[in-house]
Amino acid sequence: MRCAVLGSPIAHSLSPVLHRAAYASLGLAGWSYEAIDVDEAGLPDVVEGLDPTWRGLSLTMPLKRAVMPLLDSTTRTAERAGAANTVLLADGLRLGDNTDVPGMVAALRERYTGPVRTAVVVGGGATASAALLALADLGCVHATLLVRDPARAETTLEVARRHGSPLVELAPLIGAPLEADVAVSTVPAAAQTADLLVRLAHVPVLFDVVYDPWPTPLAVSVGEHHVLVSGLDLLVHQAVLQVGLMTELLPTTAEAALPAMRAAGESALATRGQQGH
Repeated sequence: MRCAVLGSPIAHSLSPVLHRAAYASLGLAGWSYEAIDVDEAGLPDVVEGLDPTWRGLSLTMPLKRAVMPLLDSTTRTAERAGAANTVLLADGLRLGDNTDVPGMVAALRERYTGPVRTAVVVGGGATASAALLALADLGCVHATLLVRDPARAETTLEVARRHGSPLVELAPLIGAPLEADVAVSTVPAAAQTADLLVRLAHVPVLFDVVYDPWPTPLAVSVGEHHVLVSGLDLLVHQAVLQVGLMTELLPTTAEAALPAMRAAGESALATRGQQGH
């Protein structure tokens, strides 16, 4: 059975490493997982061209929202987020799901068990939408969304409005330090400026969805009293959910592969670091 991650650029993706590690750990010898570089314009042709040997797709940027019109149905989570990072293929039909939302909840709760009443989310794309929904599931009632261009955050704001919680306030990337229980950064490492780090310096729990390059400026800024949740934490938690969905294994069965997936991801990132990537 075949699965893959789609996106552009895609060469940096750790998804093949993680999913293959899961297959090996779970004894799924007949399963394969690859990376396919495809942009929004090319996505329809790729999806239409999949034969019955395909069982699932993982989607990264910029395809999480672009895939929605190509789906036959969506789960409630994908519908809430207005984006799918997972497509399940069976009987000629395409079901869209979103494991970013529960993956974020699991990744955050693995490192931090305290209250999540207020939050800061950096960025306005599909991952920011998933972050707002995950924070809502954790009890967040107020979130500040830091964006460079408010117009580009309109879809993300609409997701928050539909859900009703948290109440989202737009703010610029640069400004005085903010107070919150948790900050989630969904922007690339290159966008994590010194001014942004000042904004987040007083937030005790920092969740950076980036995993390559690592450590990011945000991760480097973390002090001894901070809690850091990494992009790899998110990636392994959302990926193990995808493995369960694509292979139709029980969640508890798929979760047995999580240690092997994390170890494979850490090894791959360490190798990249040694190579200067």
